[in-house]
Amino acid sequence: MAHKDKQTYDSYTKDVFDNPPAGPLGVHRGSRSAASRALPYVVVIIVAMLAGLLFWGIYSGELSNVKLPWSSQESSSTTTSSKHKQSTDATKKQSDANNDSASSGTSTDTQDQSASSSDAESSSSDDAAGNATGTDTESQAVNHGTQIRVLNATSISGYAKSKADVLSQAGYTSVSASNPTGTVPSQTVVWYQNETDKATAENVAQTLGISNVQQSDGIVTPIVVVLLD
Repeated sequence: MAHKDKQTYDSYTKDVFDNPPAGPLGVHRGSRSAASRALPYVVVIIVAMLAGLLFWGIYSGELSNVKLPWSSQESSSTTTSSKHKQSTDATKKQSDANNDSASSGTSTDTQDQSASSSDAESSSSDDAAGNATGTDTESQAVNHGTQIRVLNATSISGYAKSKADVLSQAGYTSVSASNPTGTVPSQTVVWYQNETDKATAENVAQTLGISNVQQSDGIVTPIVVVLLD
């Protein structure tokens, strides 16, 4: 009899499992929307793109040119500081240049004054030297018209006349030859009367090959040549 009875869901006694909570639980979840299913793929794609951009920026060096929002303020501050430093350096350089120009101008003026003073002193010295040279030249110039007397104190006849001819050939125009009277010197000599005749007497001595030239106040003729053996 029992085998012939048909058992159904209602044939069993009700328990807690016969009243499950509403909605799917465990593996018995409901179907998800398309957006929720696609979200993981979108996240993976975005992460891959960001990684690719980062790698490209590092490899190409463009990453350093990327301006981040928080770096704008720092860049502005750095630029302002740099401009201030450049302005300060420029002002300092200008001040140094002005000081150098002032020092250079003072040094140049001093050098110019020294050079002018030196030139003036040199010019004065040259003028003085020129005047002294001119005076000496005027007072000691060789005068071929000076009267010259050649005395023969040797035993050689015509010796004074031959020497007088030598002087005449040298350009002297007033030369005479004679014999000495009175005391004669111990050696051949050329006497000259005044200081203005010294240059002429030295030239006469050089022409005749005489080394002894002396000034004498006791002669009448401006230049006297005494020839001895």
